[in-house]
Amino acid sequence: MGAGGPGGRLGTGQGTALLLGAVLGPGVLALPHLAAAAAGPASILAWAALLALSVPVALTFAALGGRFPDGGGVATFAARAFGARTAAVTGWWFYFAIPVGVPAGAMIGAGYVAPALGLGTAGAAAVTFGLLAAAFAANHAGLRLAGGVQLLLAALLTVLLVAAVVTALPAVRPGSFTPFAPHGPGGVARAAGVLFFAFVGWEAASHLSAEFADPRRHLVRATALTLAVVGVLYLGLAVTVIGVLGDGAATSPVPLALLLREGAGSLAGPVTAVAAVLLSFGAINTYIAGGARLGAALARDGALPAPLAKGAVPGRVPHRSLVLLAALTGALTAVAVGSGIGLDPLMRATSACLAAVTAVGVAAATRLLAGAGRRVAAVATAFTLVLLASCGPYLLVPAAIAAAGLAIRRGGRGAR
Repeated sequence: MGAGGPGGRLGTGQGTALLLGAVLGPGVLALPHLAAAAAGPASILAWAALLALSVPVALTFAALGGRFPDGGGVATFAARAFGARTAAVTGWWFYFAIPVGVPAGAMIGAGYVAPALGLGTAGAAAVTFGLLAAAFAANHAGLRLAGGVQLLLAALLTVLLVAAVVTALPAVRPGSFTPFAPHGPGGVARAAGVLFFAFVGWEAASHLSAEFADPRRHLVRATALTLAVVGVLYLGLAVTVIGVLGDGAATSPVPLALLLREGAGSLAGPVTAVAAVLLSFGAINTYIAGGARLGAALARDGALPAPLAKGAVPGRVPHRSLVLLAALTGALTAVAVGSGIGLDPLMRATSACLAAVTAVGVAAATRLLAGAGRRVAAVATAFTLVLLASCGPYLLVPAAIAAAGLAIRRGGRGAR
């Protein structure tokens, strides 16, 4: 299992680390609370259902990335299957979701780090911007550095979360699981809608497919390893958070901190702060890496301004696209921090955009793949469409992005 490939290209090790960073993101710090508030102990069903959904979705994206490696990721698959207009819309959904979702990830991390360090509101804002600056700086230095950092973070993070689950297991109480479904099936559906934030990431890695030394081999291996790790950690956390905290899982915005307190005692604060930094930086790092390459690919294909395509070759950082993402992210983070926008709307808006991207990607696979790959893609498409519907009114966000993008594109053509 190589950590890197020829010329600094990604191998299985760094690829797995980047995938873990994308999927096992900061949402795990806040989502157990949001899911429990929506569905009570029955939120475990939503976690399990989404894990089951992740298998065909992840395998489908690994197959697509191995066959069509390109920085455009899902937009490239959509272009091959449905044409340029669908590809452009799909690319916009992902690219413009990043400046919304990345600040949410940084804010989650800061929400844990600040109390652990005794910082106030201003300190939390500083941590938020610090995490974003560090991730953009790592990507500016190059994907080889970003992948190496990610490999170390993924290993430390996995050990930390396993320790949190194992040390808390003795405190699980059977009575915490009753009443099991206080909000009925609708609560489980609402929990699934917000939990999708914890399961996106497979489409992000598709934008890095061209960076693998051998996409057909390394990307599939990295995907299988990531599925195994994520499955164990997510189900372990879901069960222990409910079993240990009971009603507190639905009322506390920092459930992982309370869980760690059961097993680590006075060390819970520092350990939680470390976990928050690892989770937040890992996800932010991967999404920025994928988004920068997507922006350059969209510019290459005419869906974004052509100058953003400069430097868009595998193994090199597309700096212009990276700078645009940094500017948009900084501006939206300033608005979010200054206005006090809560995490729930940011995460649900991001989930709606990425669910739409995922739906287009797996649907494209039903046209581009054959045999068993096509059958797996059909299952993934059916599951994803059901999940997409659970996003409810937040589907207006990807609808608005698509409408605005198509209007600007038509206007630009008319002017020419």
